[in-house]
Amino acid sequence: MMDNENINEIKLTYIIITIVMLFFVVFIIFVVLMYNRRQLLYIKEKQLKESEHQNQLLQKELEKQKLIEHERERISHDMHDDLGAGISALKLQAEFLKQKAEDGELKSDIDELLKTSEEMNLSMREMLWSLNSGNDILGSFIDYSKMYAYNFLKKTKIQLISESENIIPETTITTEQRRNLFLCLKEALNNAYKHSRSSQLKLSFIQNDKEFIMKISDNGIGIDDKKPQGNGLRNMKRRMQEQNGHCEVTTENGTHLSFRVNL
Repeated sequence: MMDNENINEIKLTYIIITIVMLFFVVFIIFVVLMYNRRQLLYIKEKQLKESEHQNQLLQKELEKQKLIEHERERISHDMHDDLGAGISALKLQAEFLKQKAEDGELKSDIDELLKTSEEMNLSMREMLWSLNSGNDILGSFIDYSKMYAYNFLKKTKIQLISESENIIPETTITTEQRRNLFLCLKEALNNAYKHSRSSQLKLSFIQNDKEFIMKISDNGIGIDDKKPQGNGLRNMKRRMQEQNGHCEVTTENGTHLSFRVNL
């Protein structure tokens, strides 16, 4: 009888120990789950705070960009209203004086004054175009570049051919990229007019996804490799490097310039 009681007691003890161990395991699992949950909540809360901080920084940057754009537009309007009106008044006064002048040398001086005022007017238009943030798209840049090239070459014997390939006009281009590409275009046109002895110049604009390429090719005498590289070419290469872009020059059957930037 005692043996059975001992056996029952042992069984009961085992059962109690098992239950306690199961309870302990369940408790440990519960603690681990709660800890993991708290960790997840902490991580999510931290990520949320970081996200809010990034959003605040982004908002500040957007506000800063808007202020810069507003300032650019204000300067643009002031230049148009003040400088533009001043140059127009100067040109009008010079034309009036030319009509009254009788001395040939004086008329020649007034013609120089008129020429200078016209150059100032063109330079001001270029600056206004550069400052206007509404022109920070490929379509605007290409249209203005074509117009400038046509006006530059129309009084020369060089025929202009222009073409565009895969261009998405609404694609954004930064103000600095636009400005430096345009200055490279001006330098290339000036070099072609002065040195190339060409009869034809081809202006090409190509877009490959986020890469934009501007090519300027003439059918002139090319560049003499034996001569040292001029300031104009060095400046074009430097401008492209500053924009993390690339300027390539080849001289087979004329001079061919290629300017590449990542949009």
